[in-house]
Amino acid sequence: MFENFDAALLARIQFAFTMSFHIIFPAFSIGLASYLAVLEALWLWKKDQVYLDLFNFWKTIFAVAFGMGVVSGIVMSYQFGTNWSVFSDKAGPVIGPLMGYEVLTAFFLEAGFLGVMLFGLNRVGPKLHFLATGMVALGTLISATWILAVNSWMQTPAGFGMNEAGQFVPLDWFEVIFNPSFPYRLVHMVLAAYLTTAFVVGAVGAFHLLENTAPRRSRTMFSMAMWMATIVAPIQIIAGDFHGLNTLEHQPAKIMAMEGHYDSHPDGAPLILFGIPNSAEKRVDYAVEIPKLSSLILKHDLNAPLAGLDSIPEDLHPPVGIVFWSFRVMVAVGFAMLGIGLWSLWSRYRGTLDSNDWLHRAAVLMGPAGFVAVLAGWITTEVGRQPYTVYGELLTAQSISPVEAPAVASSLIAFIIVYFFVFGAGTFYILRLMRRLPRDPLPDLDDGPIRTSGIMPGPAAGNIHTGNPKGSAGHGH
Repeated sequence: MFENFDAALLARIQFAFTMSFHIIFPAFSIGLASYLAVLEALWLWKKDQVYLDLFNFWKTIFAVAFGMGVVSGIVMSYQFGTNWSVFSDKAGPVIGPLMGYEVLTAFFLEAGFLGVMLFGLNRVGPKLHFLATGMVALGTLISATWILAVNSWMQTPAGFGMNEAGQFVPLDWFEVIFNPSFPYRLVHMVLAAYLTTAFVVGAVGAFHLLENTAPRRSRTMFSMAMWMATIVAPIQIIAGDFHGLNTLEHQPAKIMAMEGHYDSHPDGAPLILFGIPNSAEKRVDYAVEIPKLSSLILKHDLNAPLAGLDSIPEDLHPPVGIVFWSFRVMVAVGFAMLGIGLWSLWSRYRGTLDSNDWLHRAAVLMGPAGFVAVLAGWITTEVGRQPYTVYGELLTAQSISPVEAPAVASSLIAFIIVYFFVFGAGTFYILRLMRRLPRDPLPDLDDGPIRTSGIMPGPAAGNIHTGNPKGSAGHGH
């Protein structure tokens, strides 16, 4: 199957495959940890049992997702030694300490308080338990900070020198960590994690609203998620624009690939909405474009010149087709998220947020949207950096271990088989947990009237309306 691929390409495919599995779990757990902290804070403040029920419902899902993220991250890190040992040797003096700090600060903080968060409410009391939840949430954010510092340094290296062995050595740790793209990537990624979690929580809440199960809990989940989507989606679009301007300054070839600009435009570049990049002919076939809009977006001037890929050597071109389409997928999903947020705001204004079945169905369909956007954004970032591992300094072809293609192909096949079984089972289990009710209705909670326009048959909803515990749990098992 891989007989025509060389070792470098196979190693890149293997890292991309394992990273694609890994990145979705931190993207979810970063946002979910903060959501758990908010739920517990609301419970302590308002003394409302609903928030504690939702906390207990989502903490189990968080534990599974966190565990899968840890396992997939450990497996991924081994590839630095097996497939990318030359990169590890050359860049190790810079990235090694940063990844070590991530373990010593973030992972230890998360691991130290995770058990208390999951099992300690009745043992340490509400206030100390909330502290533990806050520490887990803080740990996920610190983890993202260190990992993004590593990745950002690889994208926009700064604060380093070279020793006699050809290794990157840190000269100024402040410049290494706070390199030119780091603030933009950190904000963009954290907002992406919050949006990812918001749309998962919103999808679960909408699903249970459509099923007419535990309406008060479902309404609370859905309302909180839609507030997050409404507020964060436009902020993310603005943050993405600033990130793009930073990328234009420091990684212009990536922007050229994202925009599909094979040719330079001295008097204003068009924004190509859609088309089929043709790298052989150096053009975008069947292009649908808006004249000069790309110059307006990137330079804030309709007639500003923009360089194209014809201005750099062809062997330094990123893979245009992949970057071009992954960027458009990310942008399209981002605007779809904004649309759902505005739709929910209009429904909230009209008082139909809890009864708008079409909005609920759309929210269920948008449940995976955050993961799609995160993967598309990661592909844009990493493939757009090619042909470098350390941008402008170290080529990918110079970073590969001295391994043969058959050895890499064998391990790649093994990863594919194991990952689909292990992480497929884990994902299925998480979906099963999401389908279960966020605890049985309690007699002292007013769940409100049950609508009959849901997607499940009426008798089940009738059981819930009467407060029958068996009926309320029936859909979850």
